[in-house]
Amino acid sequence: MREKLSKFAGDFSTLWRLDVMPSLRRLSWWWWWVIIFIPNPEDPQKSKQLMVLWSSKDTPIIRVNDYWWRPNYRMKIDENGGHTIPGMICSWWFDGEKMFEPMLMRECKMASIDDNHPLWPGEGRGLGAGAVVPLSEEDLSIGLDEGENRFWVNLVSDKNSRKDGAPATFEAELTPTWGPPSTLTYRNNIFFANMGYDILRIQGADAKLLVDGEKMEGTAYFQKVSVQAPSFPWFWGMLHFDDGSYLDWFMPHISMTCFNIDDRPWRIRDIFRNPNVGSGIFHDARRGRTENFKRCELELVEPKEGETPLRDEEGNSLPKFRIRIWNGRTQISVEIRAVSRARWTFDQPTRAGMVSHLTYNEYPLEVERIAILDEQGLRRLDDYEWMVGNAEHAWGLLH
Repeated sequence: MREKLSKFAGDFSTLWRLDVMPSLRRLSWWWWWVIIFIPNPEDPQKSKQLMVLWSSKDTPIIRVNDYWWRPNYRMKIDENGGHTIPGMICSWWFDGEKMFEPMLMRECKMASIDDNHPLWPGEGRGLGAGAVVPLSEEDLSIGLDEGENRFWVNLVSDKNSRKDGAPATFEAELTPTWGPPSTLTYRNNIFFANMGYDILRIQGADAKLLVDGEKMEGTAYFQKVSVQAPSFPWFWGMLHFDDGSYLDWFMPHISMTCFNIDDRPWRIRDIFRNPNVGSGIFHDARRGRTENFKRCELELVEPKEGETPLRDEEGNSLPKFRIRIWNGRTQISVEIRAVSRARWTFDQPTRAGMVSHLTYNEYPLEVERIAILDEQGLRRLDDYEWMVGNAEHAWGLLH
């Protein structure tokens, strides 16, 4: 029987700092990212989903969707380690039927502090409590309480989204679940010339969400990322299971999609990838263990003849994915389909008058089939009450 943690585990000391690696002009990109899943009891394989991103980039100019963002200063750090950064807050909300994206996309100055800073309202212990606070009339903050036992997220949608039917306010509380998913994981890799990445992740948490005052419960995923390198194409996705299990897969690659400069969902050139292999992880609550995978295969699936494909808000056919990950003890095959799409496009002027491009897609998904085979037997979709998740696919080459 899995035991619920009383606090999030791990080293949170750099959670609110963006100076772990020296900044590189046009390449440095930082963000805190939360996605919350609310399972639908009437249709267990579907969910409502909320995504919020607090982001900053060291660039003189970049276009986000149709908005030209021109940060007029670079990140500043005071004598107490507090950060003032040019930022953008972006969010989407999928209510199970309709996608509101962007539900919020706002440029504003942001402050990031930990609980050792004089502005923190309390006596901190320096163990990870802190917050990102956009300097805005509304409360658009994310933070971690002292004691490391609760994240909060506050959000207010923009006026145009509300006119289109989106909720106005969101208040979320994230608390620990069992050990591995709620233990902060850390990955850092420097390639050369200070290029690399630094990633902190909470892969699973319990979530309580107030949407215009309506109470909802589900699960959540959180990460803080620093990237200092050109952004190449990738596939990534994750699933939360009703028993607390967590599964993800990741396949960064170089392919012909590096040269795509439009945002149509996918095309035949996606099959040419190098390398055509990725990785994954499975926190298995039923077995009480974690499986790491260094073998991952992913296939984009076209609709079958006579099958009516699901489409996004612009009428584009949404993709399906087949994923297979395995090691010496466990192999997992899963087939998922995107049920909606949130799309973000980035165009950044670079050298010699060129403009680099990245299209980033987030797909709320439905699991159609899954097979988990290990030394204790085979598990399938009907062995679980529900699975919810999201899949990413990005293409282009931003530099």
